[in-house]
Amino acid sequence: MAVSGGADALGFLVGLNYRTDDEVDLETARRIISEIPPFVSSVLVTHKVDMEWVAETCKQSGCSTVQLHGDFALAQIPELRRRIPNVRIIKAVNVVDESAVTRAVAAAQQADAVLLDSRTATRIGGTGHTHDWTISARIVKTIEKPVILAGGLKPENVVKAIEVVQPFAVDVNSGVEFPDGSKSPQRIDDFINLAKKSAASVVAGAELMAGR
Repeated sequence: MAVSGGADALGFLVGLNYRTDDEVDLETARRIISEIPPFVSSVLVTHKVDMEWVAETCKQSGCSTVQLHGDFALAQIPELRRRIPNVRIIKAVNVVDESAVTRAVAAAQQADAVLLDSRTATRIGGTGHTHDWTISARIVKTIEKPVILAGGLKPENVVKAIEVVQPFAVDVNSGVEFPDGSKSPQRIDDFINLAKKSAASVVAGAELMAGR
């Protein structure tokens, strides 16, 4: 459904720190990743902080990108990159207050991209809650690496989120689900279409301003 809807990347949750119905085992992730068509990225999303585990899991899954959540040490990213040279690295930063700007700057020095997500007392991602987009917008203007906006996005708010933050990409999970947790084809299509139209509008507006 996601590929047919025009998604640029698919996320596979492997190795989380709490139970969620979205998590898959390594073999399931590997099987699906092997069937993804060309030009669609496969992203291994994990909470694990052990570099050996992350590197080996990336190799076995065949993913093109790894998204590091939680307390994975930034100082270990250069070594992780050496071990998986063909895998892009995204570092997640939770936006809870102004300190997110400093943490995003530090993450951008090591990772290929930074993902800005919400968090709760018990979850470091997949919360279904938005955060302060004005802080995320400051981060986009501050760092030179691509910024991916996550956290509570859905068809009903993705246009506004893109207008305010102007990220490189947006990330969605629960915002395109039915109440039972399964994915809704219509909400997936709506989210992707709205996101791409909004992004095109933002780019066109920036080009117009540059022309002036």
